[in-house]
Amino acid sequence: MILAEILKQPAKFDCLKHPIVLQLESLNFTPFHLIALILFFLAILHTFSVQKIHEWARILEARQRPLRRSSRRERSLAVHLLYFLSEVEIVFAFWAIPLFIVIAIMYGWTIGLEYINTRDYTEPLFVVVILALASTRPIVHVAETLILWIAKGLGGSLSAWWFTLLTVGPILGSFITEAGAMALCALLLSRQFYEYHPSPKLAYGTLALLFVNISVGGVLTDFASPAVLVLAHCWHWTMSDMFIDFGWKAVLGILISNLLYWRYFKNELHLLGVRRQAVRVFSTYSSKQEAPIPLWITIIHILFMGFIVLVSHYPAIFIATFLFFIGFHQATRAHQYGIRLARPLLVGLFLAGLVIHGGLQGWWVVDLLHEMNPLSVMGVAIALTGFNDNTMISYLSTLVPNWGDVYQYAVFTGVIAGGGLTVIANAPNPAGYAILKKHFDKGIRPLYLLLGALIPTLILYIIFYFFGPLF
Repeated sequence: MILAEILKQPAKFDCLKHPIVLQLESLNFTPFHLIALILFFLAILHTFSVQKIHEWARILEARQRPLRRSSRRERSLAVHLLYFLSEVEIVFAFWAIPLFIVIAIMYGWTIGLEYINTRDYTEPLFVVVILALASTRPIVHVAETLILWIAKGLGGSLSAWWFTLLTVGPILGSFITEAGAMALCALLLSRQFYEYHPSPKLAYGTLALLFVNISVGGVLTDFASPAVLVLAHCWHWTMSDMFIDFGWKAVLGILISNLLYWRYFKNELHLLGVRRQAVRVFSTYSSKQEAPIPLWITIIHILFMGFIVLVSHYPAIFIATFLFFIGFHQATRAHQYGIRLARPLLVGLFLAGLVIHGGLQGWWVVDLLHEMNPLSVMGVAIALTGFNDNTMISYLSTLVPNWGDVYQYAVFTGVIAGGGLTVIANAPNPAGYAILKKHFDKGIRPLYLLLGALIPTLILYIIFYFFGPLF
């Protein structure tokens, strides 16, 4: 009988949590919340320092190499540890360890376990599954064919392909989810753009456009973006509300940003196109063509992906579906790439760690937003999103009492406009980071990414301001 009541009222499921766990999640400040805030900002500082840590690891390895007589040149434990700490995907999970220890010391081992266990890990699990599925050969081939078909209508050059991918790809995120769009766009950029070695300025500009556009490209529907899902559910926004109030403005912002960057990098994109043609002519004589993919295999992949997107909020179902997909993938492996789960799992770990830390930051985020005017709320939401996942900021904003439509518009447009400023600003960003970081010397530098994202973020800020209730 009790179980039946719980199932009828899932919103009250938190009543099963231990009272102290609910106290940890509350908005009331305690000394523990200050410690949690310090650990959270140490984790953010760690994300901005991974390139430097990687340099330290290389220097230490070079110093130790002459001292090692073994031909295998095995790394020391210290070098392994530094390389481990230089992986951005492990940062928040790593700093969740001292957070757990603090909870266990202050409140007990059981409370620490219960806090970690009662986080909602649906989004990290879904990102793992959708990244693995979106990187399969049939799905990548379909996306690549669509982008090339549209690009041919614009002339077929590398510039046209670049512009089409950064426009159509993010908008597809409204239908295949932002995580799926990020995986496809990043994979295609890796294979068809970054392989031709663009200049650092163009490389960071393209990455910044990808992150910003993906963040706003998922707002044409009410299910594809985690931030959209949270606010649409709490504030009762419909599909038509999303498109009329936000969707067309997001598309306009994407087009203006892409056109502006395309105009600035026009000459270099032309030179990259010439380089691509030369590489392709050479490759026709030096490599074998891949065998075509049977249509029925592609259709089944699309059906699997569509169903997983449909049930993306039910982890037991989409994980079970993914396990069936692995069986199908194995049976058709002659037409497949191998499924590589290491990188998707690391991205999921990154997001899970962010969820653990983010659940304890509501006391200062809500207090910061509560007394501001709508225009200030929009600006602060953009800034906060750069240092926390925009889904978490969206959830925390729902806790502010008695907010009207103007404030709701301000905070939502702020969190989606700021979703490309850093790697941690939007849930799919770590996936793009993981796929593309190999193309950047010494890794992706946060400052350069921030500078590249400022202009498209400002463009979106202006569009949402002048075409919304804030003006």
